Amino acid sequence: MTSTVQGGRRRLDASVPPEYDVPTREPRIGSPRTVRAIQGVVVSLWVLGVLGAGTAVVAVGAPSWIQRPAAGLLMVVFAVGLIHRGGGHMRIWLPITAVLAVAAVLLETNLLLASAASVTAVLGAVWAVLVTRPAGTVVGALWEYVVALVTALSGTLAVAAWNAPVNYQRFNLIVIAIALGLAIALVWNLGAGLHGLGRQNLAILAGVAVILLIVLAYSSFVRTHGSQTIVDALSDLVTWMRQHFKGVPRPVEVFIGFPALVVGVSLRSKRREGWWVLVFAVLGTAVLSTSLVTPGAFPSYIGLSTLYSAILGLVVGLVARHYAMRQGSARAARAIEQVVRVEPPRLAPLK
Repeated sequence: MTSTVQGGRRRLDASVPPEYDVPTREPRIGSPRTVRAIQGVVVSLWVLGVLGAGTAVVAVGAPSWIQRPAAGLLMVVFAVGLIHRGGGHMRIWLPITAVLAVAAVLLETNLLLASAASVTAVLGAVWAVLVTRPAGTVVGALWEYVVALVTALSGTLAVAAWNAPVNYQRFNLIVIAIALGLAIALVWNLGAGLHGLGRQNLAILAGVAVILLIVLAYSSFVRTHGSQTIVDALSDLVTWMRQHFKGVPRPVEVFIGFPALVVGVSLRSKRREGWWVLVFAVLGTAVLSTSLVTPGAFPSYIGLSTLYSAILGLVVGLVARHYAMRQGSARAARAIEQVVRVEPPRLAPLK
């Protein structure tokens, strides 16, 4: 039902409250009080895990034996949050994650520690994106940006607490690939599949994906087979920034991951195809979650690099949001104005 107001613009009837546009399962627990109690327990365990895993980065005099149990606790919490948020089967995936966490803590073999660290990084990176909510304003987008980064940083602490003996570059690529695959599988239903994008949006996303692959492939090629002049120039630039700023922003976060996070949560306030933009946000959270996997990494350097990346990525994201959210033409401005899209609460399932 529409109505006409002064100026000729047609609007949808605001007396009808908007509904969530994705089918969801029936609640597994009928009592709202019990649901709130369980959510409180999960959040409390998350805080406890963050405090325990943080002792691997900040020297507070705590015994070292609490680090890996705290990392295992965070991995289980990430699994609970992601499975619940994505509408998965808790009775299948949660026991598998819990068994891996317990085995890694008790046996401490290299394979189990590396596996636990990679699973923790993937779950933390994807959950950091799925835990966000639609944001129709700049202030709302900033808040969701902070929520996602804080969640991803908790995954960073958990990965550091595992102290797994891995090769950073290989570990980083594996985590990014698995996190992207998991995010695409979840977003396929939340974003109405590829057919819901339309040709223009599909072409934009495909173009961004191709550019991303070219940049990653080219950067890897330059490091291994590039001319010595280019390699030396890049090394000198990184060294100069380390000496003067004590940190170096990461390009994947600044130009792809973090801007996609700002634009994605904003577009979700209008249409659920905004979820497809958030697939690229997983790149930023995945790189962030793996930044402290190397035992020799300096937390102060990684912290400043993350801060610079977050600030620059936010600026790029706000600029991209300005163009992504504006009306395309005067004709589009005269069209029926869409009701702001709603989604379930932050800790409720999305499907």
